[in-house]
Formats: sequence, C-alpha cells, structure tokens
Amino acid sequence: MTSTTSQLDLTLLLSLIDEQIPSAVALRHEIHRDPQLSGHEGPTADAVISALGVVGEQTVAETGRLVRIGPATGPAIGIRAELDALPVREQSGAAFASTTGAMHACGHDVHIAGAVALAKAAMQVDLPVALLFIFQPREESYPSGAKDIVASGLLEAHDVRSVIGVHVHPNVPRGSVTTGAGVVNAASDEFKIVVEGSGGHAAYPHKTADPIVALASIITAAQTIVSRRIDPMHPAVLSFGSVLSGNAANVIPTTAYATGSIRTTNYEDRDLIARELAALVSHVAEAHHCTARLELTSGEPVLRNDPGLVAVVDPLLRAEGFEVIDPMRSCGSDDFSFYSDLYPSLMMFLGTESHREGLSLHSADFCPDDEAVASVARVFAAAYAATAELVAR
Repeated sequence: MTSTTSQLDLTLLLSLIDEQIPSAVALRHEIHRDPQLSGHEGPTADAVISALGVVGEQTVAETGRLVRIGPATGPAIGIRAELDALPVREQSGAAFASTTGAMHACGHDVHIAGAVALAKAAMQVDLPVALLFIFQPREESYPSGAKDIVASGLLEAHDVRSVIGVHVHPNVPRGSVTTGAGVVNAASDEFKIVVEGSGGHAAYPHKTADPIVALASIITAAQTIVSRRIDPMHPAVLSFGSVLSGNAANVIPTTAYATGSIRTTNYEDRDLIARELAALVSHVAEAHHCTARLELTSGEPVLRNDPGLVAVVDPLLRAEGFEVIDPMRSCGSDDFSFYSDLYPSLMMFLGTESHREGLSLHSADFCPDDEAVASVARVFAAAYAATAELVAR
C-alpha cells in the first residue's frame, strides 16, 4: 500500500463508513419514497444537505449542490451522485416504494446514500486531498446537469483533478465491479424528423403527397447508414423510438413525425451519421414529393475511463474484497461523460445482480437491496484512496 493511502488510513475510513450505513439506508428510503424528476430535485438536494449537516454548500445547475470536505484549498477529487428520478410508476413491491408516478428506477437513490455515507465518514479523518461531492441534477434529461456544472466554472474553482462515479447495475454479478480503460459508454444524440406532404382522402392517394409513405421509406433507408456507411468495427446504433401521424383510417394526413436516438463511440462517426441522416431525410422525402427536416439535439459525449486511474483503482478494489471483472462496455450513455471529457475520470459499474427475469435499469421493478448502499460507499472510498495518491504526487 502506498504512503499516501496509508496516510489516509483507508481501514479507518471504511470502518467509519460502516457506522454511517444505517442512517444512509434511512436516507435512501426517504429519497426513494419521494423521488423528484429532472429539474425539480430541490427537495432531494435539501434532504442530502440536511443528512450531511453541513453549511456553506454551493448551489449549482439550479437544483444541484457541491459540498467540499477536507483541505479548503488545493486540489480536489470529485464524487458524482445523481439526484433525479424517472417518470416511471414503481412496481418493485418495496416497503419504501414510491407512489407518486415517479421512481428511482436507475439506482440514483443508492448512489446518493453511498456518497453521503462516505462524506460523513470523511468528515472524521484527515484527508490528503479534498473531496468535492457533486450532487448533480438532470442526469436523465436534457439539458444535461453535468454539462451545466462543467460550464459553471466551479469545478475549476475547486481545482478538481479527477472525477469518480459509481453506477449500480443488475446485469453485473453481485459483489463484482467493472471499470475498464477507454470507452465504456457511447455518445448519445436525439433526433426528430418532420415530413410535410399534402393530405386528402384515403381513396384518392394519387391526389396527395403521402407523408406516411415518405416517412416509412426514410425509416427503412436510415437503417443502411450504420450498416453501409460506418466501419463495422466501430459500435454505433441508430434507433427510432416513436412514429406519429394522422388520427383517422380514411384520411391521408399532411404531416408525419418520427423521433429516435443515435449512439456512437467516436466523434468522426457521430458527425458522419448526422450528415448522412440529414441528406437521406431530405432526398427520400423529395422522391415522394414531400419535404422534410431533421432536428438534431446533441447529447452526451463518449464516456472514457482514464487508463491511469483504472491501473491504480483496480488493485485496491480487489484488496477490499471486490471482484474486478471484464469491463462492461455498451452503447448506453451517461452525462458523467461531460466530466470525463475534461478530467481524468472513472465510471465503475457495481453489481446488484438479481435472478428476476428481464430486470434492467429503468425497469419499474428495479430496486437494489439496501446492502448496495454500503457497497457503493466502499467502492467510492477505495477509488478515492487510489486516486488521491496520483493527485498528491
């Protein structure tokens, strides 16, 4: 073990975390029972600050909070925990289940509680490098809370050198953690296609310019962008999520709409798909005597784990009893990538494996056991200890 890690006394920090788990679990239940949607996280942030018992926290990105613990000046290591819930009606059957029509179906309540347990324990020890807790809003919607926090300049003001994230995951074995250097999540962009034609009676299609037929052709042709324009060794996805048009069986409407998602793992492919889709939308619509436009909303960048952090964190995770398994890479996205774009960062996936068939993130019945709170806190602590050594060099 390094001198910096010994100076931190990780064993003491972990024992203090254990003492905080009962109150952290109680906080988890409180937050889970009364979840707040993106942009409305104020009550959740207030509950966090109350549980921490701190003063002098900073408000950021409207409903987010920053809490610094340890040295008041000098470098800091960021710990990110997300505040927002999803518009999902809970079906977990948990005693503390939400009944509001919103739900922490992505484990954010567990991340918050684990971060709070670490923060309260860290207040009782001498830290070699400050911890900056980033209680972030709007991870689940645009505009991204992480993007706004980065743009605020507050991370620079705190001299943040690295940012650490943990995400529970039902498809990772319980007791295991995945890290992995390089790309672990894709960039994510959303699009809307609007096709304008001329409607009329369904019995006289020759007197119309049918936007539904044009849109159907666009949807079919768009599938060739990834399969024929992108290097097959580069993971990429173009998916349609909604198609809307008309309201009567015997009427050809004037307008048709579709929305979808683009996932890419490098920026050249991201730009290429955007250009190809725009051209395809315009030309296919024209071939059907319609007009169309593409509205593209840029989302999260590619999430990359820093190789240097992976190299020092993995051994310490193993030393603390976690099995570090092969990286879980996917075309999922997380706005943690806005931090990894600017700072050496590490996103870890913590296993909460369940034998319930089909259970996944964002499912109405996804509700990790309370033991995940302690695991999140311990993973955060081990990653901080290893990262502090690098930062303090």
